[in-house]
Amino acid sequence: MLEELKPDWNELIALPANEKTRMLGTSLDAIFPWKDELSNEVDHAAFSGSFLIQPDLYLRLRPGKEDRVKQKLGNAGVKYNVINQTCLALENSAQVDKIIELDREAVVQDYNSQRVGELLNSARSFFHAHSTPLRVYDCCAASGGKSILLYDLLKNIDLTVSDIRESILINLKNRFERAGIKNYKAFLQDLTSAGKRPIVKKGDAFDLIIADAPCSGSGTWSRTPEQLYYFKPEKIEYYSSLQKTILENVIPLVKEGGYLLYITCSVFKKENEEVISHLQKQFNLSTVKMELLKGYDMKADSLFAALLQINRSDLS
Repeated sequence: MLEELKPDWNELIALPANEKTRMLGTSLDAIFPWKDELSNEVDHAAFSGSFLIQPDLYLRLRPGKEDRVKQKLGNAGVKYNVINQTCLALENSAQVDKIIELDREAVVQDYNSQRVGELLNSARSFFHAHSTPLRVYDCCAASGGKSILLYDLLKNIDLTVSDIRESILINLKNRFERAGIKNYKAFLQDLTSAGKRPIVKKGDAFDLIIADAPCSGSGTWSRTPEQLYYFKPEKIEYYSSLQKTILENVIPLVKEGGYLLYITCSVFKKENEEVISHLQKQFNLSTVKMELLKGYDMKADSLFAALLQINRSDLS
């Protein structure tokens, strides 16, 4: 196409991206225009450049299935990079659904989505002290990817999931069936309005609530770069307000000494650090660990995650 339309460009096809953009009279920095809204840890130039690179497809290998998945991929001639014992990176075009049993043997899950489980290491002594199953609530469950992750990491859990969309919960139930998760409770729940707390029995507080909240998705836009054109910056404030409301509704359901794991796939500080700052003013809680998981330097998504511990016994 370039040979026909822009033959002089065709000769420059091997140039680095920064030189190509300079030739066009612009720069890599101009790709992502909302620099002032970024969390402080984000390298704006590197993040902008990541939009010109196709992200990888990541698999999380489920316990006991690691060798089987690698063997199947190898037999099919699919190349992969081993990131760690349970994580593989493949080309985004790899048709893994025709090779392995998705959800049963491995889960398609971005590298940093897998890494959010690392934050729970800070509360390992709390989780291991329980002789009874941990009561875990995934309050924005979507298709259940984080719930399957927690099921694999924590093993003995009493799982409750909810979402605002019935169609999503139907997909979740099908996915749980493939994943072998049978004992759980699922219900429709709207947490987006003040005072909309889930209906639970008195005294049935949770040991851990995970809130993978609705967000701008800005940390994943290298997969959908059209968002750079269509996104309206006023939506940042909208999502920030929505996230605060959801968290205010579920925090009272965490038992004293229990934990809240807050996650977004956003790089905007108003959805991330500023939400945590807001919660610290509203509730008596401690920030155990807070981290922006950068993916733009390794062909992955960027996520924000914070593990909070509830200190007060009079939440109401």
